[in-house]
Amino acid sequence: MMTDPIADMLTRIRNAIKAQYDTVDIPASKMKINIAKILKDEGYIRNYKVIKDNKQGILQVFLKYGSKGERIILDIKKISKPSRRVYVTKDEIPFVRSGLGLAILSTSKGVLTDKEARKQGVGGEVICSCW
Repeated sequence: MMTDPIADMLTRIRNAIKAQYDTVDIPASKMKINIAKILKDEGYIRNYKVIKDNKQGILQVFLKYGSKGERIILDIKKISKPSRRVYVTKDEIPFVRSGLGLAILSTSKGVLTDKEARKQGVGGEVICSCW
């Protein structure tokens, strides 16, 4: 039994990047699809698609590399864990790598990046950080 599906998603992406895979398949959920959408919009992955099956579906993530094969995602970490949830107000939203990285938050207005949450003036649960 998996206790933290988001951590599983991030670990699969991290391992696939280290092994230089083009794609990685992850069991789908709305939260994972929202995270993949943000990673695509911010330029960390090439694309993603949801493959329907008779269960929950499969989220296929197309990983992105530089022109010489260097990794675009250097690290991706889970911040809020089931044992220790991390909530922040709009004034406490973290700057990842002095603003060069990305934090993904689950807010009352949906899943947002740290920049978008600051702009909309909302806080929430810090899901993960990526750089």
